Amino acid sequence: MRCLKFCLIGILAGAALSRAAVGQDKGLVPLFNGKDLTGWQTKGNWVVEDKGVLAIKPRPGEKGWQRYDAYLWAEGQFGDFILDLEFKIPKGGNSGVFVRVKDKKNPVNTGIEVQISDTYGKERVGAHDCGGVIGTIGPSRNMAKPAGKWNRMIVTCRGKRLQVRLNGEQVVDVQLDKTSQRDRPVVGYLGLQDHGVPLWFRNIRIKLLVKGQDPKVEE
Repeated sequence: MRCLKFCLIGILAGAALSRAAVGQDKGLVPLFNGKDLTGWQTKGNWVVEDKGVLAIKPRPGEKGWQRYDAYLWAEGQFGDFILDLEFKIPKGGNSGVFVRVKDKKNPVNTGIEVQISDTYGKERVGAHDCGGVIGTIGPSRNMAKPAGKWNRMIVTCRGKRLQVRLNGEQVVDVQLDKTSQRDRPVVGYLGLQDHGVPLWFRNIRIKLLVKGQDPKVEE
């Protein structure tokens, strides 16, 4: 009887995990195919490693964040969407997710950047810490994992509303038209920042939103 009880618990737990997985994946489609850079553009040294991992491997002399053509830019432009991805950073690592960029030669001033950085354990966090929106708002809670661990970030853009979830916690929910970035476009390019330090991404997926559609993605 005890064995049967534990078996039933295991079956129910497995079913719950399966339902959760369906909830996570509903409507999301790969933006990165896990094999090559088809659908993306860059002059930086981005390489595809084993198991569909996308890595930044800066070449000698490649430093800093103002090498905009070294960023990895998705082809096309995006308006309202859910972007779901995972990233892993080394100690002291830094990068960012750029959305709705008008000019790829000037993404900082014409788009929105959600920060990726090594801020695990930091007590007070701001806009330049992991999950914050540069120049706008910091995360409500420090949800960054230690360097070397995979983090999951979900960025939702709908009209002027921007939401960020980091490792299962909503850390940003802001109306951009009530911030200093009220002039940013509602449609633009999407890119990943090459900050001149190694970094890894995987499971990059997107869901395009339409009017009347529920933007929630379960975790």
